[in-house]
Amino acid sequence: MSIDMDPFFHHRSKATSEFHYLFEPFRKPPARRSPEIEGLLLDQPVEFCSIFKVMKNRGSLFSLKTLATIALLVLIIFLLAPSLIPGSGYVTRYIYWSETDFSKKSVSLSEIISGGPRKDGIPSIDKPEFISIAAASALNDRSPVISFAWNDVAKAYPLGILMRHEIVNDRFGDLPVAVTYCPLCNASIVFEARVNGRELEFGTTGNLRKSDLVMYDRQTQSWWQQFTGEAIVGELTGTKLKMLPSRIESFARFKSRHPDGKVLKPWSPDNFGSNPYAGYDTSSRPFLYNGPLPKDIHPMARVVVVDGKAWTLELLRSQRKIIEQDLVLRWEPGQSSALDTRSIARGREVGNVIVQKTTDGNLSDAVHDVTFAFVFHAFHPDKKIIKALGTQGQ
Repeated sequence: MSIDMDPFFHHRSKATSEFHYLFEPFRKPPARRSPEIEGLLLDQPVEFCSIFKVMKNRGSLFSLKTLATIALLVLIIFLLAPSLIPGSGYVTRYIYWSETDFSKKSVSLSEIISGGPRKDGIPSIDKPEFISIAAASALNDRSPVISFAWNDVAKAYPLGILMRHEIVNDRFGDLPVAVTYCPLCNASIVFEARVNGRELEFGTTGNLRKSDLVMYDRQTQSWWQQFTGEAIVGELTGTKLKMLPSRIESFARFKSRHPDGKVLKPWSPDNFGSNPYAGYDTSSRPFLYNGPLPKDIHPMARVVVVDGKAWTLELLRSQRKIIEQDLVLRWEPGQSSALDTRSIARGREVGNVIVQKTTDGNLSDAVHDVTFAFVFHAFHPDKKIIKALGTQGQ
């Protein structure tokens, strides 16, 4: 299936050809042209004084208005999608990351690639507002939300909104949290946004590593791997954020569990977002990923990851319940895929995953993630994904 990706918000597929089309009228040479103009059209180095002299004498190919238009287009491209301009990485690093300590890093910078946007080009939500469940009547019952509860306060963050923001900086009383979602990995993780007593606020770098969101904190400008919660570049390199138990569940389940819960307020009352990556989770391979793929499972198959172990969603769905020592994994129907159809509510059934731990006879939610097989393989290349009961990951 082809992937129909939104060309503005998530940059990433048709932009290059569209910008080439914009410039095509300026690349059509006149019937007669001088060597200086010939050199310009063929991207050969020429003396600018010669070019302007030809322009003045002939007044034909490029007017000042045309040059101004080209300059404006280049500026727009640089601001919205700098990766389309060769060599822009050095410029953007100088402009946007002058406060990042690149001498400290735990990974090679060559592993980090641009996803298209500049720093904060995908804007985090830093002052979230919330509405009541009753006021969120436009949100379909099958639509997935990230749900997080702390000290009797429960909030739902619809994935349709997170698609275009990826990070929500929020707080529950004295607990600062970063609610994160990487669409390319289908990874939803809630972190305690505090390190050694210091609160952090997170934004998007516009970069990816192993197709996964690379965040940054605005206090030290360090870069963080979303899937692992570890700082990989900058002052805090090697530091890990604490992951907090959360769920991706249908809005109907959230309402049932938390009738007094709050819902992240959308940009308009009846618009809780859509999927700009239509068809992504049924595509043949991941987007913006060049690493090795797992050999014995489809790379886009969903897996449930807990403490470095992974079970296929297909297995859990067939069993409905898996018990692994003190872990209890359950699957229940009623949730649509956020990465199938453009209308999230119409996405195919993927169901709800509940992961809990047994402590003193009581069940409590455990940290887990429902992601793609290629993601688990990328970060745990030596471990196997459990596809049948009786087999164990290495």
